[in-house]
Amino acid sequence: MVLQIEHLTGGYSKTPVIHDVSLNINKGEIVGLIGLNGAGKSTTIKHILGLLRPHSGEIRVDGITIGENAEDYRRHLAYIPETPVLYEELTLKEHIQMTAMAYGIGEETALERAGDLLKIFRLDTKINMFPTHFSKGMKQKVMLVCAFLARPDLYIIDEPFLGLDPLGIDSLIDLMVEERNGGRSILMSTHILATAEKYCDRFAIIDNGKMVAEGSLDALRDEFNMHGASLDEVYLKITGGGIDNA
Repeated sequence: MVLQIEHLTGGYSKTPVIHDVSLNINKGEIVGLIGLNGAGKSTTIKHILGLLRPHSGEIRVDGITIGENAEDYRRHLAYIPETPVLYEELTLKEHIQMTAMAYGIGEETALERAGDLLKIFRLDTKINMFPTHFSKGMKQKVMLVCAFLARPDLYIIDEPFLGLDPLGIDSLIDLMVEERNGGRSILMSTHILATAEKYCDRFAIIDNGKMVAEGSLDALRDEFNMHGASLDEVYLKITGGGIDNA
């Protein structure tokens, strides 16, 4: 089991935002985390990253809690946020070098891994540039390059398709499928259900801070007697709401 979330309750203050959330992710699968803005997706992710302390419950990545060994825990995952976070005083190459240091990867190995990724995302001619010269889409691609060169057991990707051009989206999907086939796992928070339906193995639907459904699309169809329904239709049935693209 790559990720184990057991009865997680937590939030930003004494008042919980998420309540009794449980979710397991196995080796070599893509799981879509789906819900409205404010449903608890980001709060759940921040707890997994160790940015928030649970009120109760436990989170393990590769069997380790962050309290047992924070450095080892964090090296087993990579996070790609919705909004790129880069250092204006570092070049693209220096971002790659910094990522290598954080994950204990040799610089030569990191640059070799990054080389292929830079070509995929058409950044290979930008390696000595500073991010102040990059568009939002290019900055997002830098985040993707740094995450995928780390090759952790678990990727956590928040709204991965925002800001990417169609070629970038196709390249990212190909990378995610390749990583899954290589035995790595992905938790992907997204509003784009039509794309998630094609590539996710399972879905975790969160609503009002609670995990209201979890399983493959076929399992969800069977559970809610919606044979042949799309993921959008199943989501609407389960939550009585809609996906908010704001």
